[in-house]
Amino acid sequence: MKTDHLVPYALALLRIVSGYTLLLHGTAKYLHIPHVAMFDNLQALSMPGIAGMIELTAGILLILGLFTRPAAFIASGMTAVAYFYAHAPQGNALFPLMNGGETVVLYCFIFLFIAAAGPGTFSIDTRRKA
Repeated sequence: MKTDHLVPYALALLRIVSGYTLLLHGTAKYLHIPHVAMFDNLQALSMPGIAGMIELTAGILLILGLFTRPAAFIASGMTAVAYFYAHAPQGNALFPLMNGGETVVLYCFIFLFIAAAGPGTFSIDTRRKA
């Protein structure tokens, strides 16, 4: 059975869900929704503060499917930096399971894939091209 027609829908679902989970990191940092105690005294110009700004902006853009490729590419780079800044120094840089970086590595490659593949269906980018 051919399922190629489902690919744009699966890509859109991946974009929307990963954009939403990225957005939650930004809202936790700046809006305290959900509340995460370690972000209570977040400095805007710190590494986590700058990451939060990227998470808010890229998360919204990815959910909407607006400027999808650049937003995903920037989010991919931000998560790569997060891995090497926060997780790799904990040791075992080649083993994310050992330094708590599995999620960040997955985000990095999911966003890199979206940057390469585009937004899928249900996106402003797709509507603008039509």
